[in-house]
Amino acid sequence: MTLQVQSPIHGDSLADVLERILDKGIVIAGDISVSLVGIELLSIRLRLLIATVDKAKELGIDWWENDPRLSSRAGATGTENAELLERIAGLERAMTKMTDLREDLG
Repeated sequence: MTLQVQSPIHGDSLADVLERILDKGIVIAGDISVSLVGIELLSIRLRLLIATVDKAKELGIDWWENDPRLSSRAGATGTENAELLERIAGLERAMTKMTDLREDLG
C-alpha cells in the first residue's frame, strides 16, 4: 500500500505571482531618517512602483519616454541641441566678422 501526502494549500508558481503583481502593480514606500541629538541629518524618501509599462501609463507615469538615455524619441532632442549649438556658433562667427569689418571701416 502506497501513501501519498497531498497538501490542501495550492502554491502558485513564481511566474503566476509575478504576473499578478505586474498586472495590478505594487507600490513600496518607505522613509529613512537619520538624526543626532534631535537634529535631522539625513532624510530619504523611497517610492517604488513595480508594474507593466501599460499599467504605469494607465496611472499617468511615463517619464522614460522623455529621458534621452532611455528613449530613441527623446534622443532626438540631443541631436536638435547639437544642431542649435552649431547654429549659435555660426552666428557668433558671423557677428565677429561684422564687428571686425565695422572697425576696419570706421
